Amino acid sequence: MSNCQDFHDDFELYALGVLDTDDQAKIDAHLRTGCTTCHAALKDALAVNAMLMSMAPEVVPPARLKRRVLAGVGVQRMSWSWLAALAASAMLLVALWLSVQERSRAAELAQARHTLIQVSAQRDRLLQALSFLNDPSTLPVSFGKGQPAPPRGNVFVHSKLGVLLIVSNLPPAQSGKTYEMWVIPKGGAPRPAGLFQSGGDSTAMHILSGPVDLSTLGAVAVTLEPEAGSAAPTTTPIIVAPVAGL
Repeated sequence: MSNCQDFHDDFELYALGVLDTDDQAKIDAHLRTGCTTCHAALKDALAVNAMLMSMAPEVVPPARLKRRVLAGVGVQRMSWSWLAALAASAMLLVALWLSVQERSRAAELAQARHTLIQVSAQRDRLLQALSFLNDPSTLPVSFGKGQPAPPRGNVFVHSKLGVLLIVSNLPPAQSGKTYEMWVIPKGGAPRPAGLFQSGGDSTAMHILSGPVDLSTLGAVAVTLEPEAGSAAPTTTPIIVAPVAGL
C-alpha cells in the first residue's frame, strides 16, 4: 500500500491536472480512503498554485504565435471570415451550376419537343400523301418536262382529299422569301393554297387539304413570294400544272 509520503511531491501537479494517468489514478484511490493528511496536502497544493497563478502577469499571446504552433504540426488556421467567404463562394458556384444545368435541361427538352413535333408533322403529311397516292380516284398531272433544268414533279388532285404537290429540282427560297401554291379556277383569279419551303435536297411536298371542285379547276401553280405570303401572285409562276379536262 502506498505511503502518504510517496504522494507529497505530486500534489501540485495533481492539482494542475497534468499528472500521468496512472499516477493520478493512484492519488484518486488514496484520497477516497479519507486520508486527512493527504487531503490537507492537496488543499495546500491548490492554494500554492492559486497564489503562483495570481502573481503571474496576464499575457495574451500574439495570434501569429498560435498560427506558427499550428503550422508546426501541419494545421493551417482559417479565420471565420475566410470560412464564411469560402462557404459563400461555394454556394454561389453550386447555384450557378444548378442554374446552368436547369437551362441545359430546359433547352434539351424544348429541342426534343420541337423535334417530336416536326417528326409528328412529317409523319402526318406522309400519311396524307399516301392517302392521295393509294386512292384510285386521285388524278396525277406531271410538270417541268422538256425545259432546261426546271422544277419537275407531279400534282395529284382528288375531289375530296384536295391537292398534293411533289416537286424536285426546286432550290430553297432565299432569305425573306417563300413558295406559295395557287389553285386557278377556269377563267378565274388564282386563290392562295398555302406556303411551303424546299428542303436542302431541293425537294418539297405541299398539301392543300379539303374538297376541290375538279370541274372548275383549271391549273395549279407555284410562285416565289414574300415570307408572309401574298393574296395574289406577285411574280411569274415557277410551276404551272394544267388540270383542266382531267
